Amino acid sequence: MKKIRVNLDRKSANAHEIFIGRGIIDRMGLLMAKNNWASRYVLVTDSRVAELHGDRVLATLRGMNLAVDLVQFPAGEASKTVRTCLDLVERLLALGADRKSALIALGGGVVGDLTGLMASLFMRGIPYLQAPTTLLAQVDSAIGGKTGVNLPAAKNMLGTFHQPRGVFIDLAFLDTLPEREFANGLAEIVKYGVIEDPELLDLLANGAAAIRGRDGALLERLVARSCRIKKGIVELDETEKGLRRILNFGHTMGHAVEAATDYGMAHGEAVAVGMVAAARISVALDHLSAGEGERIEAVLRAVGLPVRIPAGVNAGRLLEGLRLDKKKEGADVHFVLLKKIGMPFVNGGVPEALLMKTIEDLQS
Repeated sequence: MKKIRVNLDRKSANAHEIFIGRGIIDRMGLLMAKNNWASRYVLVTDSRVAELHGDRVLATLRGMNLAVDLVQFPAGEASKTVRTCLDLVERLLALGADRKSALIALGGGVVGDLTGLMASLFMRGIPYLQAPTTLLAQVDSAIGGKTGVNLPAAKNMLGTFHQPRGVFIDLAFLDTLPEREFANGLAEIVKYGVIEDPELLDLLANGAAAIRGRDGALLERLVARSCRIKKGIVELDETEKGLRRILNFGHTMGHAVEAATDYGMAHGEAVAVGMVAAARISVALDHLSAGEGERIEAVLRAVGLPVRIPAGVNAGRLLEGLRLDKKKEGADVHFVLLKKIGMPFVNGGVPEALLMKTIEDLQS
């Protein structure tokens, strides 16, 4: 089992570890008992993960004499709302949860974001653990302490920063992950290669067949490498005041695409399209060479990700989604662009005419 320590602002209360391995839920239980993070736990998951893994995880933890209950909500991005959060909090109260309780997020990004938000607000803050079950959550959303829910107009518009006590990445969960969800996680790994580690792009391109075949050793290598990149950036900028914003590469347009498709396009798919858009904007503004832009698109294709906006998506709705981006300042929507692969920067705003041309080009 690999172990990666996350140190934040030298505050021991926020420091925690990321554990990576196969079949490590029993070791998560041992660490829960050893560290005494709470007197009781509530496992929070969605209906899909509950059906696949809920009983087994619950039995494993209870078998270690831990007091654990389980609550679930309907699977899908549509559940990532304030209403779901409030419903779950009511169920915590009905179970008798208090300030000595802790939550465990068992699931993908929706579960992790919702559970983290509840933990940050319930009784003014209780501990929580991340046990991500999707590749996307394992390499991205479970790390860094971002929480949030969606509003009808925009994604992740309400949220907090609340660090977990630990992140337990069990690669065995990926065995039951549908192909489309697996590809979603690969989008975030491509992102890390683009913004930080060009050699990672070579690893993805050259190992695309093995990756899509879910080679265990290669997957563990990719996950660990991605976690180290993200934790290094989060350590320098926990609350996204500066450097951490580069982690949004592809996400500005990606979130707008998600919203414009009514979340019919999955997060990783939308981010893949967003990365192509950001690369093309970088080329159009003479920051990035055309060859490097094409390299990014080729890697995305190699790992099975889309590189075009779906037909029928309204360009005006996409622009409106960009205007509602939570990282905008005034009327300016700031994009993470590239000077070259491995050298991202946040620009001061992209002309609307260029945004529209990029959208139209990606729809053709």
